[in-house]
Amino acid sequence: MKAEVRIRRLTAAMLSGMVLCLTVLFMITEKKDFSENENRYLAELPKVGLRQIQEGTYMDGLTDYVSDHFPFRDFWIGIKSKAEMLSGKKKINGIFLAEDGYLIEEYKKPENTERITETLKRFAQTVEAQERDNEIEMCLMLVPTAVTVYREKLPEHAAVNNQMETAADIYEGTGIRPIDCSGYLESGKGEGSLYYKTDHHWTTLGAYMGYRAFCGEMGFTPTALEDMEAQTVTEDFRGTLYSKAGDYGRKGDKIIIYENPADRLTVEYKDTEETTDSLYNLEYVDKKDKYSLFLNNLHPLTEITNDTAETDRELVLIKDSYANSMVPFLVRHYKKIYVFDTRYYKDGPSAFLAEHAGVTDVLLLYNMNTLDGDSGIRGVY
Repeated sequence: MKAEVRIRRLTAAMLSGMVLCLTVLFMITEKKDFSENENRYLAELPKVGLRQIQEGTYMDGLTDYVSDHFPFRDFWIGIKSKAEMLSGKKKINGIFLAEDGYLIEEYKKPENTERITETLKRFAQTVEAQERDNEIEMCLMLVPTAVTVYREKLPEHAAVNNQMETAADIYEGTGIRPIDCSGYLESGKGEGSLYYKTDHHWTTLGAYMGYRAFCGEMGFTPTALEDMEAQTVTEDFRGTLYSKAGDYGRKGDKIIIYENPADRLTVEYKDTEETTDSLYNLEYVDKKDKYSLFLNNLHPLTEITNDTAETDRELVLIKDSYANSMVPFLVRHYKKIYVFDTRYYKDGPSAFLAEHAGVTDVLLLYNMNTLDGDSGIRGVY
């Protein structure tokens, strides 16, 4: 009996000691604003007030704060992910653990297809109704992600919604000239990795396949990759899917960039008034979010001029971040490219088009996985 009491007291003492140690560690450890591994800002200590307490928002905020700043958080997340993998799980936080080391994000059934279709349709109709000296060539490219192109790498019996069925409905509903790059991506699978293993974006090779699809539709002759200068800028890119899966021991990806020696570029970021001659900001190579090296991360409007372009055509590119790695191929064919991120550009591209008579082409480019929740769609019209 005495032995049982001693064991209980020892257990209680050990648990109390662990709680005390964790509390002390929580109090003394440095609180970070941003998690590099999770690629997100961490919760701030909530302000306490009578209203916040009554509404329950203070306790919710405090719970988030403690969770985000728990001692050795990354270590525990990694342990949890490893345990789930060892138990045989093939999907963690919506990420499939696929063959050949790929992390592939699931595609959830879209909820906003009708709204997206109607918004894009209204934009096209508005531009068509504008009085112009030239007719604008408008195209829409909806890019399938790895869950479609690399479906053979998914775990057995993985349930996947059909991205291209949704894309076909949107193409038909908008009336905008479609560019289906899925065939080019399928045919290019033997040439190398088309999607990063740890991130949701396509690689520069994948973007090149999208560029070839665009050239095929527009009647351009695509620049051959061997005619461009390739540079591997990092072999340690760990992207958004790496962060979501929590498998922090996973090997990073290689990022290759391409530059055409024939191009003479001027790149203007209108929000920061910064001007450069490169489409890349290699300072991001030393950061977690390395994909942001393409077009210097996020800007509402970027104006690119190529003094040695093959044509005098001007392109308005309305897009998500997938397009950033395709722009280095597109610039060969356009004297000017106006790149819009409508999540941040608030004046509306249709108004811009009404004021810029030199624009000849419009390309709307979005990936299918984030299209359904992309807030920039509302800013297109």
